[in-house]
Amino acid sequence: MRFGKNGKLSPRYVRPFAILDRIGPTAYRVALLPALLGVHDVFHVSMLRKYVPDPTHVIDYEPLQLQENLTYTEEPMRIIERKEQVFRKRTIPLVKVVWNNHAISEPSLKLEEEMQVKYP
Repeated sequence: MRFGKNGKLSPRYVRPFAILDRIGPTAYRVALLPALLGVHDVFHVSMLRKYVPDPTHVIDYEPLQLQENLTYTEEPMRIIERKEQVFRKRTIPLVKVVWNNHAISEPSLKLEEEMQVKYP
């Protein structure tokens, strides 16, 4: 199931989920939250990460606010960097934006003018 405009699940790991069964040599069925009911519950092994239990590790996550069609709205949290891309005859101002439903390590470059119009 695709989320939002990016066309992919966010690469961050939300929380540990129990593996229900092994579908094939590289696919596993996981127990998802009821809020993610419409998401396909079979994942390739490359999308899973082994969870090593640690008693000091407290799982704290912010649940996504999903609409009925399993999309969510992305809003910029902050701009962490301004940059100018210089071509032969023109300069394009860009901003590096951190989004609310993504990790801080996943910023994206956007046109500054586009961001000012969309998010004044």
